[in-house]
Amino acid sequence: MLLTHNVVDFNNSEIAFRNKSNAELQQAHLLFKVMNNAGLVKMGKHLVNLAFAIRFPVKRILRKTIYQHFVGGMSIEDCTKTIERLAARNVGTILDFAVEGEERDELFDATCAEVIRTIEVAHDNKNVPFSAFKITGIGRFDLLAKVSEKAPLTEEESAEYKRVYGRVESIFKRGYELGVPVLIDAEHTWIQPVLDDLVLEMMEKYNKEAAIVQNTYQMYRHDSIHRLKEHHGIALEKGVKFGLKIVRGAYMEIERARAVEMGYPSPIQPDKPATDHDFNEIIGYFIDHIDTIHFMVATHNEESSQLLARLIDERDLPHNHPHIYFSQLYGMSDHITFNLADKGYNVVKYVPYGEVKTMMPYLFRRAEENTSVKGQSSRELKLIEKEIGRRKGRK
Repeated sequence: MLLTHNVVDFNNSEIAFRNKSNAELQQAHLLFKVMNNAGLVKMGKHLVNLAFAIRFPVKRILRKTIYQHFVGGMSIEDCTKTIERLAARNVGTILDFAVEGEERDELFDATCAEVIRTIEVAHDNKNVPFSAFKITGIGRFDLLAKVSEKAPLTEEESAEYKRVYGRVESIFKRGYELGVPVLIDAEHTWIQPVLDDLVLEMMEKYNKEAAIVQNTYQMYRHDSIHRLKEHHGIALEKGVKFGLKIVRGAYMEIERARAVEMGYPSPIQPDKPATDHDFNEIIGYFIDHIDTIHFMVATHNEESSQLLARLIDERDLPHNHPHIYFSQLYGMSDHITFNLADKGYNVVKYVPYGEVKTMMPYLFRRAEENTSVKGQSSRELKLIEKEIGRRKGRK
């Protein structure tokens, strides 16, 4: 789908950075300048890991720099000011307890309880319209892989999976009781089957009146359009609401390497244009089926954001249509977030929170993503420089 005209001006740096002070803008400028250099990002990751290993007091430095930029706070309560700042700009918050890859039941139970707390906060705060979680935050990766393969489980593993199932159900049940939609993140292809099965089962149970249970589809998988349409068909057949989020995807290199190593066809699109094509194509499908699909387009891509904004206008739909949301990560693509919000579209920021050390894998991913996504850091950098210049009275 080609764009015929721009609906939203993503070059408007004044709107994009209105809520940043001059000092915050200068700090963001320095941060994105560092992230624009792959070598510095790699070295920084190594030095931070070393600092933690030798117990060098690096937390304060991190908290005042990369952590402050990309993380809402250390706890839900800590995120209150962030939620209010975003709400003042007509942007909602999704609280994201960004813990994953643990191995012990007590940690899985603690994460499950924390996710339920975010649902309860969302119920009490209109500025938090969704909750979200990762299944790898409440269940062991290798177990999920085994269940996805439909491999026989030991008695101990069966009991363990029953506990994972119970956690998933308790999260969606609380969302249902409080009327809060809950998004579950997508995972690696070899654990996604168990996730899809669980979501479809929970949709049938909890989505009769509202789209509480919502799946995530990674459009860099070449089967995503087929899977998504198939799941939409199942929801229609069962007479339940269908809710979802689309992303481009997060595990491309890992997926390709595993496919080569294990000798199966890669599940990933051949190139980025193929991913972009499917991502934009499915947005058109959503608009065509707007009465039966509740969807979130989570992207830092200007063209995809512009496309959805244009289709909303072309179909004469209200900018704040309750079935349609845009989403970006906190600390990234403010020029998309705030310019969309300024035009009255539904926009949310994913706001992760957690202890400094716990958040480091997430923060390294953000830094690496900004470096690897073509033009991402330099685009942010140019817009920040444009706004610094504008404030100094230069063009």
